[in-house]
Amino acid sequence: MNERLIKADGIELCSDSFGEQVNPAILLIMGAQSSMIWWEEEFCHRLADTGRFIVRYDNRDVGRSTAYEPGQPGYTFEEMADDAVRVLDAYKIEQAHIVGMSMGGMLTQMIALRHPKRVLTITLLSTSNFAQDLPPMEERVMEFFSNMGLIDWTNEQSAVKFAIDRSRILVGSKHPFDEQKVGFIAKKEFTRSNNMASMNNHALLAGGESYLVRTGEINVPALIIHGTEDPIIPYEHGINLANEIPGAVLLTLEGTGHELHYDDWDLIIDSITKHTSIPNQFS
Repeated sequence: MNERLIKADGIELCSDSFGEQVNPAILLIMGAQSSMIWWEEEFCHRLADTGRFIVRYDNRDVGRSTAYEPGQPGYTFEEMADDAVRVLDAYKIEQAHIVGMSMGGMLTQMIALRHPKRVLTITLLSTSNFAQDLPPMEERVMEFFSNMGLIDWTNEQSAVKFAIDRSRILVGSKHPFDEQKVGFIAKKEFTRSNNMASMNNHALLAGGESYLVRTGEINVPALIIHGTEDPIIPYEHGINLANEIPGAVLLTLEGTGHELHYDDWDLIIDSITKHTSIPNQFS
């Protein structure tokens, strides 16, 4: 790992990189409640081996980045979108391909509209612009997350069990659930977290609405990757994004849930590699 702590505008953002910095840059942004290590190292190395410079980072309130008191996030989604640019600035990257998953995909859309000159392409995994009339998350998922207040976030066993149970409920029928791998990552997450309970602040954030209603104005090449069995952001959300963003391409993962499963890596990495190789027809 090549972790570095970026200090900018009164906050700290922990980042990591893979590959040669002379190569085209891809910035990875993970979803809510999850630090950068859920972009697994092998995935990052394999993406870097395609001739890319890969940067991942901890969003605020997860991992080793600045953590706020639980229940009191001192920032907005707009500021989280700006954090991505702070990371690019720290690596002296003028323009990057942005890949975001779930909440990270929402932030990626905002970055493309808020900082268009910094973005070459976007890839949106398991995410949405949360337009009206789209299906909600499944009730079993809502019920699961409604019990988070009962978890002792200071206890490793309790926190790891939550991560395993969360991943199990989000997996699709196509893939086997690898409890051992999820447990290993969850233990690492617990060890390197400034404050595990703070990750719940992501559910309390405000902002972003003025950008998410403008996804039709995104003018960089967009790749949408979505599983047909996503129980938290249903597949229809991916279809909607592909229809909303001009020229967007939809990659459908049959039988995949809300996950970045090992069995899908070959297809995802190959698709991102091809997507980040095309010239920007919008420039």
